[in-house]
Amino acid sequence: MRITLQRVRSADVRVEGREIGRIGQGLLLFVGISPTDNDAVLQKMAHKVVNLRIFEDEQAKMNLNIQQVEGRLLSISQFTLYADTHRGNRPSFQDAAKPELANQRYQQFNRELETQLGQSIATGEFGADMQINALNDGPVTINLEINASDLA
Repeated sequence: MRITLQRVRSADVRVEGREIGRIGQGLLLFVGISPTDNDAVLQKMAHKVVNLRIFEDEQAKMNLNIQQVEGRLLSISQFTLYADTHRGNRPSFQDAAKPELANQRYQQFNRELETQLGQSIATGEFGADMQINALNDGPVTINLEINASDLA
């Protein structure tokens, strides 16, 4: 599982011109699912996202997590995080999960985030052509990756 997350002051997602998700201060997550992602991977990644200390405290040190700043999450499915560009100029996406499995795991991951965060999250629409607007804060952008083999 791969996530690119951005600390934002606000973010929203639109599909066909209609807004389907919006947050204020919080984290914008771009979520990539691999075929080997299992329950343990989803739980560990949700734990990492919820507890990642990347918000500033009173001393301007990144020391607070999203719950401590009462932030929100916007989760966007993005299979292109598994782009392989080693050969040629056209990316291969063979390492990304097939759409049916990816959607199932993405929805499961979002439910796990809500459970661990203790609140609902905003999401994009799986498989849709989405337009995302974000006001980055910092900027702070972090890549996270957890593989099932890492947890064995």
